[in-house]
Amino acid sequence: MTTRQARLRTQPVHTQIGRSAVQIFAANDRMNQILIEHLDPAAWVAKPPTAKLTTAKPPTAIPPGKVRSIAAIFTHMHNVRCKWVRLTAPHLKVPLQLNRAHCTQEQARSGLAESAARCAEMLAQALGGCEGGDEYDGRIDKFRRDGWGKPWPIGVEMLCYMLSHEAHHRGQVCMLAHQLGFPLPITVTSGIWNWEKLWKECGAPRGPGYDS
Repeated sequence: MTTRQARLRTQPVHTQIGRSAVQIFAANDRMNQILIEHLDPAAWVAKPPTAKLTTAKPPTAIPPGKVRSIAAIFTHMHNVRCKWVRLTAPHLKVPLQLNRAHCTQEQARSGLAESAARCAEMLAQALGGCEGGDEYDGRIDKFRRDGWGKPWPIGVEMLCYMLSHEAHHRGQVCMLAHQLGFPLPITVTSGIWNWEKLWKECGAPRGPGYDS
């Protein structure tokens, strides 16, 4: 057992790092919800443009059919969350996966809200932050991000990985919406950086860095 694992096993789970992780992931999902809420429905299933040939030698381009639609990106994000929960915290209820070919914006928002709640539970149990004051019970001892990847000891790295994955795909969504001719309003693209407002909307009125 590593020093980190021993510390996490013995400390009360109602800790600052766990509570912060839950708040951070809630704000992260709020960003996703804002994008979907303000996205033009025509952009949701629009076929992504194919990249032009580059000047590289030999020239390269993204093959047709290899770029996800915006609908497919958000369903992928939800389905990956489900995989994280299934592999890392199988004792939690794993949300149903979404079908990228038929998922509506409303279904995506609902699914993402549910998978965000499960991820928050997983983070709280792994990093500390559960209600009730019980100690860490050892049910989550590794973060398993995929079947092919080596499991990681629980720690803030799992939160960083999860956030990086989602931020990467949010950037894709914003770029695709612009390329498709449906750019998101500046109030939206700048609004996802208004962390004080996001935290308040997620039930933490004092903002980042404070307990709710």
